Amino acid sequence: MGKIIFYEERDFQGRSYDCSSDHSDLRSYFSRCNSARVLNGCWIIYERAGYTGFQYYLKRGDYPDYQNWMGYSDSIKSCRIIPQYHDSYRIRLHEKETFKGEMMEFSEDCPHVFEKFHHHDIYSCNVLEGYWIFYEQPNYRGRQYYLKPGEYRRYIDWGGLNGRVSSFRRVINFL
Repeated sequence: MGKIIFYEERDFQGRSYDCSSDHSDLRSYFSRCNSARVLNGCWIIYERAGYTGFQYYLKRGDYPDYQNWMGYSDSIKSCRIIPQYHDSYRIRLHEKETFKGEMMEFSEDCPHVFEKFHHHDIYSCNVLEGYWIFYEQPNYRGRQYYLKPGEYRRYIDWGGLNGRVSSFRRVINFL
């Protein structure tokens, strides 16, 4: 079971809310989120209610300021705990929509997609096993997108604004 504590102010100050499950709308618990503490599990927090808007991956640890999780603002309105997963990880990337064009399968983290896949953009993917985070910039930086097992026929299916995926990593969740 996971646990995250949201704080309205920086450095774990102000009104707080303890959370141990998915919440599609956190607006009634706090008006803004400037810091967070993850006690157990891995979480995806979202800028908007209904699991929409910018996404941020948080693992166990302290985040004294929203910029520590690469946040663009203090707006957090929903969250999901990432299920515990320890077995294997496999993802297939495609250079074009609907699984067309060149394909490459990965089972490990990739800090620089272009060096391995030789494409700057990913337009579809199939998550065969495990949970993954896509990043728009190399070395796990920039906007983040959470992918669970399933088919993503277009980049908008994972919430992407374009096909830019420059790095990705497995979510290894030890509660």
